Amino acid sequence: MSVHVGTSGWSYRSGKGTWNGVFYPATRSKRRGTAGFDELRFYAEHFDTVEVNTTFYGQPRAEVTAGWAARTPARFSFALKLYQKFTHPKMFREAALTSAPGSEGVLLDLLAEVTRSDVDDFRGGIEPIARAGKLGSLLAQFPPSFTSTPASRDYLARLLRLFGDYPVAVELRHRSWSDGVGDTLQLLNAFQAAWVHIDEPKFPFSIRQNALPNVTGFYYMRLHGRNAAAWWRHERAEDRYNYLYSAAELKEFSETAAAAKALVKKVYLYTNNHFAARSVVNAVMLKAQLGDPIEGEYLPEIVDRYPEIRDLVAKPWKSGRSGRSGKVDEVDEVQEVSLM
Repeated sequence: MSVHVGTSGWSYRSGKGTWNGVFYPATRSKRRGTAGFDELRFYAEHFDTVEVNTTFYGQPRAEVTAGWAARTPARFSFALKLYQKFTHPKMFREAALTSAPGSEGVLLDLLAEVTRSDVDDFRGGIEPIARAGKLGSLLAQFPPSFTSTPASRDYLARLLRLFGDYPVAVELRHRSWSDGVGDTLQLLNAFQAAWVHIDEPKFPFSIRQNALPNVTGFYYMRLHGRNAAAWWRHERAEDRYNYLYSAAELKEFSETAAAAKALVKKVYLYTNNHFAARSVVNAVMLKAQLGDPIEGEYLPEIVDRYPEIRDLVAKPWKSGRSGRSGKVDEVDEVQEVSLM
C-alpha cells in the first residue's frame, strides 16, 4: 500500500500566502450558481487525501460534508479535525466572548463544557463522509498548554471513548507526554488511537518523539515547517508556516513513512507549511521520494516559483480541461485556516 500524502487544508484565498495564482488560477469570478472552477475537485486530481481545518472552527454541517464526498473520487479520504470545543476550551471561550461580549463567568464555563449534544452534532455533521467510506481519521489536535496530568489524561480517555468507533489520531505538543511515554502509550493504545508524529520548531517544552508507530491500524504524521523565528512572534498567523523543506530534509520523513507502511495498514502524511502553497510543493516532493505517481497538472506559476518540482510534475494546467472554465467561482465554503 502506498502512503497517502496530502496537505493540511485545500483553500487559502487571502493573505500573502494565498494559493491563488500559485496552485490555483489567480482569476476569480464573483458569479454564483455557475459551473466554474472547483478547488476541491482540482486538489483531488493531485492528491488522494486532505486534512480539513474548517471542522475545527465550527461544527461540521452534513450538507457541506456531503458535497465534499460527492466532489472527490472514490479513493479519496479526509482527515477531520475535531471541533475546537473538544480540544481548545480556552479558544472556544474567547470565540464565545467575541460573539457575545459580557458572557463571562459561570454561564460561559458551562457553555464550554463538552456535552453529548456536542458529540452528536459533530458525528451527524461528518456522517456523509463516513457513510461514503472516505473518513481516513479524526484528528484531536491539542495545544502545548495541554499537559500530561491526571485530569487531562482522564479527559483524553473520555474523548477517545466518545469517538471510539472512528479512527482517531491524537496530536500532543507538550514534553510532559513524552517524558511519561509509557503512560501515554498505554492510554492511546487502549483506544487504538494513533499518536501523531509532528515536525515543528523545537523549544524546551516541545514534545520529543521517536518515529515508531504505536498501533497497527494507521500511522499519522504532520509537517508544520521549521520557521522558528516566526513561530511565536509574527505579524500574521500564516507567517509561521512560511517554510519550504529541502529535499534532504524531507528524506527523513519519506524514509520513515516507507518503513511505517510495512508495519501498519495505512499511512497518512500531511504537510502544513501552507504559505504560498509550499505544502503542495513539499507534498509533491514527498510523493516523488516515495516512488508514487505525481498526478494532475500544475500551473506554470508554481513551477516557476518552485523549480524543485520542475522535473517532477506533469505538463502545465490548461484552461477548459475537465470542464474547468479557467476562472475561479466563489464557493460556499469556509476559508481554510491552519492552527498548527
